[in-house]
Amino acid sequence: MLDHGAAPPVVDTTTPKTSALGALTRRKPVERLVMEGGQGEGGSLRRSLSMWQLTMISIGATLGTGIFVVLGDAAPKAGPAVTISFVIAGLTALFSALSYAELAGSVPVSGSSYSYAYATMGELVAWVCGWCLVLEYGVSVAAVAVGWGEYLNELLDGTLGITIPEQISSPMGEGGFINLPALVVVLLAMVFLMRGAKESARINSIMVAVKIVTLLLFIGIGFLGIKGGNYTPLAPLGIMGISAGAATLFFSYIGFDAASTAGEEAKNPKRDLPRAIMLSLLIVTVLYVLVAFVAVGAMPWQDFEDTEAALAQIMTDVSGHSFWGVVLAAGAVVAIASVVFAVLYGQTRILFAMSRDGLVPRVFARVDAKSGAPRANVVIVSLFCGTLAAFIPLGKLADATSIGTLFAFGLVNVAVVILRRTRPDLPRTFKVALFPITPILGLLACGYMMFSLDIATWIVFGGWMVAGLVFYFQYGIRRSRLAIEAPAESAASTEK
Repeated sequence: MLDHGAAPPVVDTTTPKTSALGALTRRKPVERLVMEGGQGEGGSLRRSLSMWQLTMISIGATLGTGIFVVLGDAAPKAGPAVTISFVIAGLTALFSALSYAELAGSVPVSGSSYSYAYATMGELVAWVCGWCLVLEYGVSVAAVAVGWGEYLNELLDGTLGITIPEQISSPMGEGGFINLPALVVVLLAMVFLMRGAKESARINSIMVAVKIVTLLLFIGIGFLGIKGGNYTPLAPLGIMGISAGAATLFFSYIGFDAASTAGEEAKNPKRDLPRAIMLSLLIVTVLYVLVAFVAVGAMPWQDFEDTEAALAQIMTDVSGHSFWGVVLAAGAVVAIASVVFAVLYGQTRILFAMSRDGLVPRVFARVDAKSGAPRANVVIVSLFCGTLAAFIPLGKLADATSIGTLFAFGLVNVAVVILRRTRPDLPRTFKVALFPITPILGLLACGYMMFSLDIATWIVFGGWMVAGLVFYFQYGIRRSRLAIEAPAESAASTEK
């Protein structure tokens, strides 16, 4: 029997639910993610990007350091079979790209896999995914910038006969004190990004066109220098060497998902995002395989380890003229700069989404009313990445980036399965073929690639994850918008 004279129950509206269990169960509905799209502090992102520009963003973020710099690290591991390593890494990326394409077409927002995880697996998993994306995008900017200096020196040597002193062109541990060129290229990208998405996309498209032409030129000239003997034995270090090469080269495919970070600035995201993701991956993979095949045919694989700017060296040796090596170096300077530019763009948009959800400080979601760009976000991220680029060697950065990316990709494959089961009614402009086999294969491929990385990389990754969880439980879990709104909604329902 109800006691109508009793006092109403007391509802605590001051303390949000902050337990780990609460973080696991808090999910953001797809409709709300889409509704909030583009909205930031003091302004909103502008929808101005076409399908072609989205494709250029993904190619810009992907095609660069992997072929111009990291190829030199992978060839000594896999031998002439480095071409096969590229194919394996590309197939691993393809499985995840299919899942990205489906989710990008049904959840067209800026947060990429972070937002997909928020809608399917809960806030805590979303945070872990977002933290991995910070590692993927933010640190890969620094890793790419480090490689930029090598080709800049090649260009300066071929044109002016000078090089930047090692003390200010190499990070600590590699003979120098600071990599000044790496810092400079990050700061240049920062200046352009502050002009807004539309202007940034135009600049990026020009740089992407330059690097595609440069690689086609290398394929044409390098083909003339191929020696059949350089392909034998095909796999001198066996299947383990091919796997190790593929794990290293997976870094080359980081960035194909960059289009998904532009979901709130695309004119027609549901249609254009899946197309941009798949088209960019196809173009990049074909170019990688052709360039790698020509490179190991024109230069013995053992020589890659001791050769900086290997593609420029091959151009010079095959043609007999330093001019072509200079042309290749110039193209590489533009190519690697465009990767820095596009990946930095993606990082700022992911932090924009996380900030809007309250998981990182609100400053990252502030939008400049005039340019439509999150300027404070761009400056903070650029300074952070520039500092890493100036002082940390490339190899360590590349491997750490790969493991964070693989983890995030694995979560995307899980998310597409969950969303199919929980929201079969959700409109989808692209569907993964052979579901659920394809996303399961994608998850397994990511796991295999992760375990091909060395123990030192796992230690770095473990430390990064611990730091991320500490930050979340000390900051994000209490400031999450869903956590703050939950008590108010509970009080409102009780009053009713």
